[in-house]
Amino acid sequence: MSFGFFRNLTKPKPAPVEEREHVVAGRSLPLKIVENDRARRLTLRIDSGGRGLRITVPPGLRRGEVEKFLDRHQDWLEQRLAKVPARPQVRPGIKIPVRGVAHRIVHEPSKRGTVTVSRDERGPLLIVHGDRIHLPRRIADFLKREAKREIEKLVVKHTEALGKRAKAIRFKDTSSRWGSCTSDGNLSFSWRIMMAPSPVINYLVAHEVAHLKEMNHGPKFWKLCEQLCPDTERCKAWLKRNGGALQAIAFE
Repeated sequence: MSFGFFRNLTKPKPAPVEEREHVVAGRSLPLKIVENDRARRLTLRIDSGGRGLRITVPPGLRRGEVEKFLDRHQDWLEQRLAKVPARPQVRPGIKIPVRGVAHRIVHEPSKRGTVTVSRDERGPLLIVHGDRIHLPRRIADFLKREAKREIEKLVVKHTEALGKRAKAIRFKDTSSRWGSCTSDGNLSFSWRIMMAPSPVINYLVAHEVAHLKEMNHGPKFWKLCEQLCPDTERCKAWLKRNGGALQAIAFE
């Protein structure tokens, strides 16, 4: 006896993913090769900020075809990546934005490893204590804490307005999207959004919360997004213009 109904309840297998490095104009970039059952041809994408490459391929495609595809598009990759600014490394002396306001990084190794927000006659500061080698990670951890504190409050605000509840809130360092919402109510956000101005942070949260009711980008979704965040169009445009620069900042 065949129980096809129960077979349909099994979870689909995740798409096979191959990860390796690919060299373009002397730069070694992470490359993901992802099989997609719905793909009918190969597609190539550069992650925001030039942080990596992604090729989507039809299932069962021979890897030799992928190599030929990469060879054919090498000139295109070089031209596109040449327009991407070099990734600024987080280090003492440079400025990074926090809620859209530039903060100069100051290293003071004498104290325990923390990050303090301060200011001097030249403007806002991020003072990082502890060993120099840990400075980028400590600033990333600081942004993660700020994201958790602020975004969780905004999620409560917008879900109450919407009459929906989020199942969980997660924070990641994603290179291809700023946020996501699953059909079962899990919200994810890139902690890098804390470098954007506060209205843009609010817009991103409103955007993902709106997906709790409308799992698409149709007219009903955008109307709902405008209700939660009347400044949607301006903030969406800001993120489109400036998001790549925030993604490009290197915290390694």
